[in-house]
Amino acid sequence: MMELEICVDSVESAVAAEMGGAQRVELCSALSEGGLTPSLGLIREVRSRIGIGVYVMIRPRGGDFLYSDEEFSIMREDIAYAAEAGANGAVFGLLTADGNVDVERTAELVEATQSASMEVTFHRAIDMARDLESSLEDVVSTGAHRVLTSGGAQSAALGSARLAGLVQAARGRIGIMVCGNVRQENVQQIVQTTGAHEFHASLRVPVPSPVTWRNPELSLGEPGSDEYTRNVVVAQDVRKLRQAMDGILSYSSKSGD
Repeated sequence: MMELEICVDSVESAVAAEMGGAQRVELCSALSEGGLTPSLGLIREVRSRIGIGVYVMIRPRGGDFLYSDEEFSIMREDIAYAAEAGANGAVFGLLTADGNVDVERTAELVEATQSASMEVTFHRAIDMARDLESSLEDVVSTGAHRVLTSGGAQSAALGSARLAGLVQAARGRIGIMVCGNVRQENVQQIVQTTGAHEFHASLRVPVPSPVTWRNPELSLGEPGSDEYTRNVVVAQDVRKLRQAMDGILSYSSKSGD
């Protein structure tokens, strides 16, 4: 069975992901910054509301993936808190200043998650690394369970040829979870091109705020940001992507008869 992970930042979206047929969620905050560590309260509430896997983003700040000693300490502590809250996995990525995987520190965090019976996804920091293929081998050496990647491209469709190479290079030693604008319209082509079996999608759609009175003179976020619109996952969108993925398996099964 192909696996589908949905990126979420709220209880509402996590519930929708499960209703739509996802196998797990990647739980974050601040998705506008690429995802940061969610609050302990959010982790606990999501864990109490859904039965599928909950993988928690461990990222103390936005920006690059070169972390100070203090930030690394925070990441270790956040992993412990996530484990206590019932998370099934942790999602993180660490690079060195020269663009390589920080193997030593990554291995330390992997060990911390293993002692808590959690799995590890090395996230798209790998797409920002100097050399994607050698970085994959580095991540394999840390004991991580999978990598999240678009093949170093802006989208999975654009990076599909390279993703196919990563799937072959992995040789079952580590999972290759494909991301980057994965949608019901393109997932079948991506599967056929890459041979991947794990997919990650962010299917959020904008929802206007029900607030009727608004202060037009003040913005608390970045200039030009819309503070009266939020983005959520809708179960129907997840279901359509799940059905498209299941359709691939159904077609393959019939073709083999």
